[in-house]
Amino acid sequence: MRINLYFPFFLLFFLGVSGQNSPLITKDSLAQLGWVDTKYNSMSLEERIGQLFMVSISSSQDKTATDKIKQLIKEHHLGGVIFSTGGPVRQAKLTNEYQSNSKIPLLIGMDAEWGLAMRLDSTYAFPWNMTLGAIRDSAIVEKVGFQIGKHAKRLGVHINFAPDIDVNNNPKNPIIGNRSFGEDPANVAQKGMAFMKGMEKAGVLSCGKHFPGHGDTATDSHKALPIINSTRERLDSIELFPFKSLINNGLSSVMVAHLDVPNVEIREGLPSTLSEQIVSGLLQTELGFKGLIFTDALNMKAVSKFAPEGEVELEAFLAGNDMLLMPEDVLKAKEKLVEAYSKGRITEERLAFSVKKILMAKYKAGLANYNPIELENLYEDLNDVENDVVYEEAIENAITIAKNNFSLLPIKKLENKRIAYVKFGDDSGQAFSETLSKYANVTQINAKDAAGYRKLLGEFNLVIIGFHKSNESPWKRYKFSENELFWLQEISRLRTSNTILAVFAKPYALLDVVNFDTIDGVVVAYQNSEIAQEKAAEVIFGAVDAKGTLPVSVNDKFLVNTGTKLKALKRLGYSIPERVGLSSRKLAVVDSLVQVGLDSLMYPGAQVLIAKKGKVIYNKSFGKPTYATEQEIDGNSIYDLASLTKILSTLPLIMKMEEEGKIALNNTFKELVPEYESSELKDVTVLKALSHYGRLPAWIAFYIDTLTKNRKPSSDFYRNQPTEGFSYKVSDHLYLTDAYKDSIYNRIGRQSLKSNRYRYSDVAYYVFKKYIEDTYGKSIDELISEFLYTPMGLQRTSFNPLNKFSKNEIVPSEEDKYFRYQTVQGYVHDMGAAMQGGVGGHAGLFSNANDVAKIMQMYLQGGLYGGKRFLNERTIKKFNTCYFCHKDVRRGVGFDKPQLKEKGPTCGCVSRKSFGHSGFTGTYTWADPDEELVYVFLSNRTYPSASNTLLVKSALRTRIQQAIYDSIIN
Repeated sequence: MRINLYFPFFLLFFLGVSGQNSPLITKDSLAQLGWVDTKYNSMSLEERIGQLFMVSISSSQDKTATDKIKQLIKEHHLGGVIFSTGGPVRQAKLTNEYQSNSKIPLLIGMDAEWGLAMRLDSTYAFPWNMTLGAIRDSAIVEKVGFQIGKHAKRLGVHINFAPDIDVNNNPKNPIIGNRSFGEDPANVAQKGMAFMKGMEKAGVLSCGKHFPGHGDTATDSHKALPIINSTRERLDSIELFPFKSLINNGLSSVMVAHLDVPNVEIREGLPSTLSEQIVSGLLQTELGFKGLIFTDALNMKAVSKFAPEGEVELEAFLAGNDMLLMPEDVLKAKEKLVEAYSKGRITEERLAFSVKKILMAKYKAGLANYNPIELENLYEDLNDVENDVVYEEAIENAITIAKNNFSLLPIKKLENKRIAYVKFGDDSGQAFSETLSKYANVTQINAKDAAGYRKLLGEFNLVIIGFHKSNESPWKRYKFSENELFWLQEISRLRTSNTILAVFAKPYALLDVVNFDTIDGVVVAYQNSEIAQEKAAEVIFGAVDAKGTLPVSVNDKFLVNTGTKLKALKRLGYSIPERVGLSSRKLAVVDSLVQVGLDSLMYPGAQVLIAKKGKVIYNKSFGKPTYATEQEIDGNSIYDLASLTKILSTLPLIMKMEEEGKIALNNTFKELVPEYESSELKDVTVLKALSHYGRLPAWIAFYIDTLTKNRKPSSDFYRNQPTEGFSYKVSDHLYLTDAYKDSIYNRIGRQSLKSNRYRYSDVAYYVFKKYIEDTYGKSIDELISEFLYTPMGLQRTSFNPLNKFSKNEIVPSEEDKYFRYQTVQGYVHDMGAAMQGGVGGHAGLFSNANDVAKIMQMYLQGGLYGGKRFLNERTIKKFNTCYFCHKDVRRGVGFDKPQLKEKGPTCGCVSRKSFGHSGFTGTYTWADPDEELVYVFLSNRTYPSASNTLLVKSALRTRIQQAIYDSIIN
């Protein structure tokens, strides 16, 4: 007996006399219903029946196929078109053409579950639902839904057949899997609702699918009819739970699946799409759904085998569906429906019920005021930067710590770690490897067998295994190979090391791992996109919090909704400008300015880095090491930092000593160096010297006294090879006598005090170097490496970099024609530092922009970095204070500070709390606590000649700084 669902009064039904309002009702409901009635009354029977059909087309098909659809629209009055594969511009043009040929505007649909990229090229792919299901904060999922909806609307799509709210509780499900938010009905409902709200907020109709629930199947309904053997009680509590939740919160439409559900539909083998008991009885009567009801594609084998062409569509309509999606033959189906109407099988009341719902949906979608799609800027609008913001936030919040023995994660105490990375899987792990290496020295190991891995990994105490599977589609194979499973167990049994497994695939990949006892950490990243790889590495090293929870269980090993929360260790992360309140578009000015410097021959090459709120959002390299080479500057290129050495090496050691009581700001030079008791410099205090208010000479050209009359290195002071008493290596084949060390300090002691005014001076840093080394009994480079560089994981920072790096990794600083008579590359440019064996208190440090930024970030964070306190916050504040501003001395204690008058070391746009320094070779770094901003500029402006002052005269470094501040989004 057919259920008499159809309330005879259309208006009363939709205004919810006996239940909730229709989700298709708009705020201007009277105008909407008037438009619906007018359109309906203007249509013939054939036009009304034509509204029930939504056919499929691909914008990549040939003209014959697209013209066929146009003919169907004109002659058979289709209600809608669902677009599949193709490109956005082609689809937009077709949509405009089709709409212009339709008497009633077409409802345009798409399957865009993770964005238009599910079907179209040149568009954006958002995370799969399984990934979104791992996110605790549903507001992030709503953002994803909004972005997808925004894109759909821009492309003229009115309904997105999403979200998929199937509860995936069968790991063997071949068609749902990653398309589901997970196995917990409440989580699926919560995430599905958020996704729905986001899309609807963007003005696109949502569609919950696949009713009554396709999650617990092991058959693909595209090929055969899956059976759901669940009891009615289980259906209510699991499969139907998300549908109930979304229906009660305004779900616009539902797609009915092709499923055999024997505990609801008594007719054996009847697909749910054709079941009146399921569509009319369960969905509309029991659940009270008043929105639009779509069939799943009627050309799928699960239903198309059930009845001849035309009959399937008729049965689907009689079952209670409103729109018949992708019929195999529209003409035959339409004939069958017209015939059924003429014979009374379809009543006018029944037809009006569905057609008016379709028209209501069209009105809600804005089709009462249809405008063609604007083609201009379409590609740009679909690929706006907000996509990256939302995608990155979603991935970052999804990364899940499934296991964390010994609190291994996030990785701490880098000074004790020897780390290897092993790549498994058939997809790229490059972004993961590169990001790991931003935090520590990580060696990638490749072997052909388990024995090879055992041999190669013996020297490491931490092994990170990345399992990388294709990110192309959610249906790609996600399992470990047999070899990989064996190697995984063998590697993790190496008890000389800890093992972390990072899975860039759906969690079900872990089902085949037999034993997790020797795997100490398990990180699930869900997908293998570059962003997922980067964020997983950041979680592992504590640059971002770990917040995700497993959306599905992995047997009894890892249970659904579990995941260890981890707090970040205050290490620099990597992101995009908009996530921290900067404009990518405005930051493009930085590129232009750096290019001006290159074109104007201010320098051969440069690195520029910008970090805000603890995230590096700009890190670019420009130009070449020299004007003659073909080699490009990259992020690993190492620069001579010149006077940045003062604040990145000597100053942190002085601050440490101040905390330990080994030095005080009121100490005098005679207290630091007793030999200066009779020197004019004896009463110069640490405070005044570091503030450049100590009346010291700017510098002393020590090297000149070691040259012959012909201005060549004198054999009295130098040898070509290291010999006894000549161990200070100045450059290639140039070794200074050890005795000259005392000559340097004696000459400093003989200096006269200058006028009582601000004078920038290197001289004090010779004194501080001596005092530091005498106090600790170690060289300054050893001390700072042990104290700061190694624990912080600085990979490219060193004095005398040729001891660690090859020459071609180091940018040359000058063609020296006055002292060393060679290309200065890998040796410090500063002559005084070179005469101290490359290790000066004022110069000698080499690094790249990334490492410099880490130290500046440590300062911004009050001495904390990577979970370790290096300095006390009060100490940094004490040294970042201008004590002689009243004397027109802008400097802090070691740090440079913003200018007091018009011109100076900054753009004039920074806060008074900001600090930094510049270097003679063309380097600069500045940090601003108020904006939480770090800026690093490294160049070799002194190449080929230090006489090139174009960089200084142009104020390019501070013009770049101004551009950075101009890019801040208010």
